[in-house]
Amino acid sequence: MPRSSFSTSSSELSGTAPGPWLRLTALAGAGATLLAVISGAAGPSAAHRLLAALALPPLVALVLAGWFAHRRLLPPAAAALVLFATAALLTSDVVHTVAAAAAFAAALVATAATFRHDAAPRAAWRDYVILTKPRIMSLLLVTGLCGMFVGARGVPPLSLIGVTMLGLALACGGASALNNVLDRDIDRLMGNRTQARPLAAERMPTSSALEFGLALSAFSFVLLASAVNVLTATLALAGNLFYVLVYTRWLKRSTPQNIVIGGAAGAVPPLVGWAAATGNLTLPALALFLIVFLWTPPHFWALALLLRDHYAAARIPMLPVVRGVRATTGQIVLYSIVLVVATAVPFLGGTVGTGYLVAALGLGAVFLWLAVRLRRDATPRRAAFLFHYSLLYLALVFIAMALDVAL
Repeated sequence: MPRSSFSTSSSELSGTAPGPWLRLTALAGAGATLLAVISGAAGPSAAHRLLAALALPPLVALVLAGWFAHRRLLPPAAAALVLFATAALLTSDVVHTVAAAAAFAAALVATAATFRHDAAPRAAWRDYVILTKPRIMSLLLVTGLCGMFVGARGVPPLSLIGVTMLGLALACGGASALNNVLDRDIDRLMGNRTQARPLAAERMPTSSALEFGLALSAFSFVLLASAVNVLTATLALAGNLFYVLVYTRWLKRSTPQNIVIGGAAGAVPPLVGWAAATGNLTLPALALFLIVFLWTPPHFWALALLLRDHYAAARIPMLPVVRGVRATTGQIVLYSIVLVVATAVPFLGGTVGTGYLVAALGLGAVFLWLAVRLRRDATPRRAAFLFHYSLLYLALVFIAMALDVAL
């Protein structure tokens, strides 16, 4: 199987100067480090610990950008991160203060290093938007928003909705941008659907996409941790890392079960919404996770049937490529049955009422009928119909949940 493009063509990542996204990340890291140092002058406090937590994501992003794209940036960025971690671990007042101040100094050096080169070639804003995969993001935001409604047992405060959705959008967009970086080699082999993406078409420096993805991911954590709660921020970051490192970097290229396990990443947004509304995670929240987790395989395998030749050309071991069409349609039916059963769990647990159950079972009956029809005759038209209906299905199931608790 093809190796990840991080390991095969690192020269693409190191050929340009730091761009605006990396400079913004560096400024955020230095600023948050300074605020942590100032807030700690009066002794440990909840505010100081929060500011310290907010400084870590941009510092980590700087180290990653230095490692993969800008090696001159790596020494001061790594020094800032190590010194900051040292300050967090050592509680002696003198050592803690000195290490924190040194971390701020190193962060300033790293920030200055991002401005010492000519600006990176500019990319169109449209290409940055494409990197975030807006169509995929919109469905994730719907499940996250509805998770907020269900967790709150009604309509959450509008301000909380706004900041949570923005933070979740940043996390989803950052993960998608990093996915573009890792998959740029196979995108060139997957036909018109992916060949026109900014990195595959070489309309944007790879390092710019990397910086953009790291910046969005870091700012997502900072925003959610400071304006919502740390649990919400941690869940969004966990979903981001799982999608990028576990699914894209490992599973996608190594096993036909890639989308089964990797589907956990797409099932995180309802948990993010629930945690934002409640500040905790309980079993009813896991039922929302389960619905998206079980929905992902039949949804994605329907698309894989349509793109079977493209996946084969890119040597990606999707189920239709490895086990054939017949086995894939059988798995689609099996997962569809389990999915429809799982949609009844929120009702059985008392989270939602009869109105939701009727809607979910009705929508599920159509889903299952389309899956069985595809099993009987696996034509591209039927696969496309199931794929497109599955998008509408998931959105409507979660909207039915939200309406049930809100009305």
